[in-house]
Amino acid sequence: MSLKRPSLVIVGLGPGDPAMVPERNWRAMQDADLVLLRTCRHPSVIGLEQRGISYEALDRFYEEGKTFEEVYHLILNYVIKKTREEIPSGRQVVYAVPGHPQVAETTVKWILEKARVAGIFFAICPAMSCLEAVYTALELDPAGGLVILDAMELEGQPLATNLGLLVTQVYSRAIASDVKLTLMDSYPDEHQVFLVRGAGIPNGEKVQELPLFELDRVEWIDHLTTLYVPPLDKELFAIPGNSGFNCRFPLDPMVELMDILRGEHGCPWDRLQTHASLKKYLLEEAYEVAEAIEAGEMHNLCEELGDLLLQVVFHAKLASESRQFDINDIIRGITSKMVRRHPHVFSEAKAETPAQGKANWDKIKAAEKEQAGIKAPTRSLMDVPLAMPALMRAEKVQLAAAKVGFDWPDSSGAWDKVAEELREVQEAVQDEDQQKIKAEIGDLIFGIVNVARLLRINAEEALDQAVKKFTRRFRYMEALAGHERRQLSAMTLAELDLWWDKAKENE
Repeated sequence: MSLKRPSLVIVGLGPGDPAMVPERNWRAMQDADLVLLRTCRHPSVIGLEQRGISYEALDRFYEEGKTFEEVYHLILNYVIKKTREEIPSGRQVVYAVPGHPQVAETTVKWILEKARVAGIFFAICPAMSCLEAVYTALELDPAGGLVILDAMELEGQPLATNLGLLVTQVYSRAIASDVKLTLMDSYPDEHQVFLVRGAGIPNGEKVQELPLFELDRVEWIDHLTTLYVPPLDKELFAIPGNSGFNCRFPLDPMVELMDILRGEHGCPWDRLQTHASLKKYLLEEAYEVAEAIEAGEMHNLCEELGDLLLQVVFHAKLASESRQFDINDIIRGITSKMVRRHPHVFSEAKAETPAQGKANWDKIKAAEKEQAGIKAPTRSLMDVPLAMPALMRAEKVQLAAAKVGFDWPDSSGAWDKVAEELREVQEAVQDEDQQKIKAEIGDLIFGIVNVARLLRINAEEALDQAVKKFTRRFRYMEALAGHERRQLSAMTLAELDLWWDKAKENE
């Protein structure tokens, strides 16, 4: 009983050294009736010539196709066509490719798919891929975690920067430039990477370490070049004492979503936005988070925190488009800052009470500001955001002034100041000067905030509580009017006062 002879044999030529091509593969090519090479630009091809093996190289298709996809389709159709032509006479076709036939070989993948559909009997003769040769050249153990991607398919892929990355098929400096720009969205410009050319080829192997931003400046890049990107230092992200990279739900899906929304075929509204146009939405989402917290509605809080996080990702996307910073810089920055400002947790400093912890924080923050060139006399007020709501900002400004000793010793002086400001408001009203009235009312409110602060009352929360109380009572009056089929606007002030008292009693 004889074994059926495959009509098509896919053969690997190894990483480049003819000595690394398995003997079985040489025999397959010697016994074949037609040998097709995807490309003759591979060092192992010299082995065919030494053994007197005739072949047809398909490099011409690289000139005919406008894109790699077109080239691969041309090769696919040609290999299947030639195989079908040889089947009636029982002749065998060998299609030989660099490396391992099923590692980073798009044409092989497509040929096998079409051969199965067409009922073509095929066989595969494996060989060492370029990957094993690169592992050896770099003394790299892939068991530690490694992502392997084709340079032509790198853009748009989520990158796990905590793992090593091997980018194959870096054919030219133009491709290296595209790879560099894509990687710089996820890695620091100065991140050290390794270019490997001719891995496994005697006297032809070359390895160069260089910063990522210089990747496309290397002149010897060619079709035998592979890039290795080491993982980012875990210290950039990991919390001391923790394993790091243990987030079950990373931000990648949100970042990728924003890439799509801001992309060429994305949402017109999202593509139109700027940092300035988004500011109001950021504030609105922050207030809605606060409202959910006050209401104790955890389901709403979860949703509102998501909306707020989306705003952060949106601003990060805008900044990344202008190459100012990206989401990685945000996460890296806040993580590093929190570690720095908690020396009592992550180093040898001591803090047994919340006050001591706050003192550590303030001391380190002051040192950081000083190092940044912000002088101490002006630093305190500069730390107060101008966009903060006025009551909150008033309290922050007063606290900043108090830190340098500019403050009342107790609330009695602040009470006197409130009385003084009230008289000035009354005088301005008598003068019928609107600008002066506005200014004096501002001074009065500022003084009231001072009293509240000295009494350890948050003025923003106190006013918010008063507004809610008024709203609650007024809604009671509206409900009462509806029940009695009356209009509040048609009632006298005395009647409204009476209902107001009822609302108070109802609480």
